Amino acid sequence: MRIETDRLVLRQWRDGDAPLLATVIGDPLVRRFYPGVATLADAAANIARNRERIERLGYGFMAVELKADGRFVGLLGLAPISEELRAHIPGRPEVEIGWQFGASFWGQGLAPEGATAMLDYAWRGLRLPEVVAFTYRGNLPSRRVMEKIGMTRDETADFDHPQVPIGHQVRPHVLYRIANPTK
Repeated sequence: MRIETDRLVLRQWRDGDAPLLATVIGDPLVRRFYPGVATLADAAANIARNRERIERLGYGFMAVELKADGRFVGLLGLAPISEELRAHIPGRPEVEIGWQFGASFWGQGLAPEGATAMLDYAWRGLRLPEVVAFTYRGNLPSRRVMEKIGMTRDETADFDHPQVPIGHQVRPHVLYRIANPTK
């Protein structure tokens, strides 16, 4: 699986990507809206899980690199929402879109560019009826990306993330939705 935009390549994970991903998701600045930073082992597990999803479902979080020079940017893609998490979200959405990019790639419009291409794949390739995105309510940069790609906040679906410890600052989440415009 491979998706290209003007500036990005979204691709299946390769052997050797784990250290690149670990650099991104191990960065405290990148992970400031998560309960903690991730390790190399976490990155390897994330890659293995998403490789399997892409092969089985036709989607998952993908590796993102710059088309111009092949530099690793981070991850972006679609993922099925776990049954545990769906039980905490009104309407029980099935598929989320998300991204995590290295800080040196922020502010260049890369996340909206990649996410727009991924939504096009969700609509035309997968024919999904809806995609949601969620984040810690204070994560304004991700919320702006959600809005830039046409998503709308559903205040009735805000929730406390069950995988974040009770009392942790990033537990309260907001949810954004977008429906397939081709249906």
